[in-house]
Amino acid sequence: MSRKNLLLIAGALIVLLAGYFLFRRDTGLDAAVILTDVKQGQFRVEIETTGELEAKNSVKILGPHQLRNFQIWEVTIQNIISEGTVVKKGDWVATLDRSDFQTKFAAKQIELDKASSKFNQTQLDTTLQLRQSRDELINLKYAVEETGIVLEQSKFEPPATIKQAEINMDKAKRAYEQALENYKIKKNQNIEKMREVNAELRKVQSEYDGMTKVLEAFNIMAPEDGMVIYHKHWDGKPIKAGSRIQMWDPTVATLPDLTIMMSKTYVNEVDVRKVQKGQTVDVGLDAYPDKKLSGQVTSVANVGEQRPNSDAKVFEVMVEIKGTDATLRPSMTTSNKIIATVVDSVLFVPLESLHTQSDSITYVFKRSGLNTVKQEVIVGQTNANDAVILGGLSASDKIYLSIPAGMNNAKIDLLPELNGKRGKQKEDSAGKLATN
Repeated sequence: MSRKNLLLIAGALIVLLAGYFLFRRDTGLDAAVILTDVKQGQFRVEIETTGELEAKNSVKILGPHQLRNFQIWEVTIQNIISEGTVVKKGDWVATLDRSDFQTKFAAKQIELDKASSKFNQTQLDTTLQLRQSRDELINLKYAVEETGIVLEQSKFEPPATIKQAEINMDKAKRAYEQALENYKIKKNQNIEKMREVNAELRKVQSEYDGMTKVLEAFNIMAPEDGMVIYHKHWDGKPIKAGSRIQMWDPTVATLPDLTIMMSKTYVNEVDVRKVQKGQTVDVGLDAYPDKKLSGQVTSVANVGEQRPNSDAKVFEVMVEIKGTDATLRPSMTTSNKIIATVVDSVLFVPLESLHTQSDSITYVFKRSGLNTVKQEVIVGQTNANDAVILGGLSASDKIYLSIPAGMNNAKIDLLPELNGKRGKQKEDSAGKLATN
């Protein structure tokens, strides 16, 4: 084979090898050089949470809160109607254990019997005393009349006899007058005694009547028509037969108004600053995956709380569902997508394409012709997948999703307009975008 042919073959092989490597680089056969376009368009900052439906308005079904008046602070639910049952006003809902109260009720019944007996005894005693006093007054009145007759008949007797008759007459009158005054005092005393025992009897009777009504309240009835939804304890667990309810919150169940539904959800402390009242929410239902609802944030808690099985602090967010849907039921699980920000016509790239140097310079690996450039960028707002680019890239650029081979130690192509003020420029630009 001639030298010329060998040179031709060698040149062809070099061209083929160069084309092969360029082809691999362009088509992404090497995992280290996967390219993507810088996207331009609408950018949305969304916060995804899981919530639970509940009615905005509801009527509480309460136990006998009057038990606090009898030093009973909690009571056990013996039996309760199945959750989700539709009831009419006056229908039975639950029965509470009355054993503790029954003991106090029996003691009050004995106390009432004693008060009633004391009232009757005092009434008999006072009646007898006053009758005796009235009989004594009658007898003393007769004595006055008798001494008057004797005095009348002694007018022809010696002066000493007349004088004795006058003295006897004065004594009889004085005894009658004293007895009359004593009768009035005894009468007033007995009236006060009767008032005292009567007041005690009425007090005990009133307590007994109140306890009788409370005893009836251990059978809990529905105050209105509706669907029974079990009340939940502070730990989020619903009550059931055997649960104990406290008298400072004697709610057993609720009757929700299903025409206006809310989704109660919790946002972590990192994202809560992005959530504001009035923001639109896309709501989905786990029970009906094809159903899409719309809602609006109505309130954001000012104070965080620690939820069970969670290490981070979260803030309660209430979302009102727009419109009425007959399929919505309390306690259904919802997937909430809170739309915190929508920005039109901006550049954005995937988060995995961004890299940060130790001095807080953010950069990407940009394709520039056949070369790769380590390009500094200014990052704006971010969401779960992408980040807004405020400077350093254009809509026609292509960037790498991962670090190309051999580019780790490459020099960063810095943006000259920042002139050493990258951190401040980035904050100001991000704040301006958020304001817009």
